[in-house]
Amino acid sequence: MNQHFSTFGASPGLTVSRLENGLTVATETIPGVATATLGVWVGAGSRHERADEHGLSHLIEHMAFKGTATRSARQIAEDIENVGGEINAATSTESTSYTARVLGEDAGVALDVLGDILTRSVFDAGELAREKGVILQEYAAVEDTPDDVVYDAFIETAFPDQPIGRPILGRPETIQSFDRAAIETYIAREYVPDRMVLAAAGAVEHAEIVAAAQRHFGGLKPVEAPPVVAGVYGGGERRMQKRLEQANLVLGLPGLSFRDDGYYALHLFSQVLGGGLTSRLWHEVRETRGLAYDIQAFHWPFTDCGLFGIGAGTSGADLAELVDVTIATTREAAERLDTTELARAKAQLKLSLLSALETPGGRIERNARQLLAWGRVIPPQELIAKIDAVEVEHVRAAGRSLLRGAPTLAAIGPIKGLPPLARVTAALQAA
Repeated sequence: MNQHFSTFGASPGLTVSRLENGLTVATETIPGVATATLGVWVGAGSRHERADEHGLSHLIEHMAFKGTATRSARQIAEDIENVGGEINAATSTESTSYTARVLGEDAGVALDVLGDILTRSVFDAGELAREKGVILQEYAAVEDTPDDVVYDAFIETAFPDQPIGRPILGRPETIQSFDRAAIETYIAREYVPDRMVLAAAGAVEHAEIVAAAQRHFGGLKPVEAPPVVAGVYGGGERRMQKRLEQANLVLGLPGLSFRDDGYYALHLFSQVLGGGLTSRLWHEVRETRGLAYDIQAFHWPFTDCGLFGIGAGTSGADLAELVDVTIATTREAAERLDTTELARAKAQLKLSLLSALETPGGRIERNARQLLAWGRVIPPQELIAKIDAVEVEHVRAAGRSLLRGAPTLAAIGPIKGLPPLARVTAALQAA
């Protein structure tokens, strides 16, 4: 089969091509690096599942390593580890990735294995039954971990009865229901080439990677994937009274998509509020009042929506005070955040962004995710310019806008002292 691809964007060391069927190949040669890190990102994750498929994306990620038409599960592991390599996979809300790291000379071996598991897995019934058991144990481990439970409850409450709000692991009843037909139906529908990126970095040659991509993935048919169900923020509360030593709490508000013009301002507000040892929440809640061992603010952006939150753990006796202090600190930041705090937050965000690019693994993840989201790899200097363009009033305005949203409250443990949601809402939105 002839190769038909075109380079449509590049920066120093980076070359991006597209196969005829729509699959994107991105390579970044890094001088002085002797290893090759490679991966395939699929723009399908837990939010692409239908109601009866809840947890299927994660199961498929597990099953990819359980045998193909030419390799047993043992042989998959041996073929990678015989050349000193390692292989892994991960499922998120909006994507699934399959990655490997090997010596540069063995990049072909890694691509052969990745191609095999993604296009020729057999989903043997015995392996499927065993892997369901493994995932059910994983689910049980999460259920025994309060700070995991509360975050699952948080996103479910923020996005009620929607795919984007469902926990990635699934539920026991759906996990147990899956069979080979369900897996193959999902893959045929969601693992389509124009929503797939093969990224490689380190000691790699673009032409060789493209040729391997054509061999392993060129036969995939260019099927149009169905549209994703839009995420619509709802808000509300989930209270789980339980005998525990500590209460775990997450308080949230509607965030922004990474496509939104205000994304960087809100992200920087999150950093100032609870992103480090000099953040306002850390100083006020932990250092000044001793109300929590750890407290953090975060912003989770998705393709079409986002979620802002503050998470902490405290004693049941201190819960009401923790909520009051957290709200007061957030409101204060929205009104009085200053230039020194913003400069520090910008430096922290730049360090995070640039340090992620110092390894081949960080490079391929950046390249794949940006190609899936934007259709191009965004130069770091362009992102830094966007960060630098944010001014104090932009961040304050982002905070004020945030506080006008309906809150989401999730808590587990000794939570009888947790204020009513109406009181939390009134405190957040007070004029």
